Amino acid sequence: MQPTTCDTLLDIVQNAFEAGATDVRLEVVRRGPRLEAEVRDNGRGMDGAALKKALDPFGTDGTKHPRRKVGLGLPFLKQAAEQCGGGMAVESAPGRGTAVRFTFDLSNVDAPPLGDMAGTLAALMAWPGERELAVRREEDGRAYEVRRTELAEALGGLEGAGALALAKEFFSSNEAEIQHEVRDGKADIG
Repeated sequence: MQPTTCDTLLDIVQNAFEAGATDVRLEVVRRGPRLEAEVRDNGRGMDGAALKKALDPFGTDGTKHPRRKVGLGLPFLKQAAEQCGGGMAVESAPGRGTAVRFTFDLSNVDAPPLGDMAGTLAALMAWPGERELAVRREEDGRAYEVRRTELAEALGGLEGAGALALAKEFFSSNEAEIQHEVRDGKADIG
C-alpha cells in the first residue's frame, strides 16, 4: 500500500508516462474532508481484459516489470479508498488512454496523509521526454494551475538541479498559499 496520497499520484502518473502518454492531466481537489483526484492520459489505454488484469492484485502484464508476478498499484488504491469511505474508478480504451479517479474521506482515521505535494509535482514535471503535464490543485475553493510547458519556459528548462529546486519552490509557495487561505477561516483542514 502506498504510504501517502502523493506516492499514489506519482505511481499513476508514472504509469501514464510509461504507457506512452504525451498529455497527462492531474487534478487534486480538497473540499472539506473530501479529497478527489483524477489522472487522465492519452496513452495506449487498455481493453476490458487488460483493465480487469490491472485491477487484479495477482495479475500483471509481465512487460513493465518482467520479474514481478503481481501488480498491486490499482488494487491497493482501491483498497485504501474504500477503507476510508471513498472510492476508485478506472476508465480506459485502447488508443484513447486511461482515467483513474479516486476519493478519500480525510476525516476517516484510515485516510492516508497527503504527503509532499510540492516535491511530487516538481519530480513529475522534471520527468524526461517530450510530454505535457497539466496540474490543477485546489483546497476548498483556492486553486492554482500550471502546465509543464509553461513551467519549463519560465525556468529555461526542467533538466538541471537549479530548475528542479525552483520548480519545487514554485509548488511549495502555491501549496502554502492555498492551504494558508483555508486555515485562515475558510475551512477546517484537520
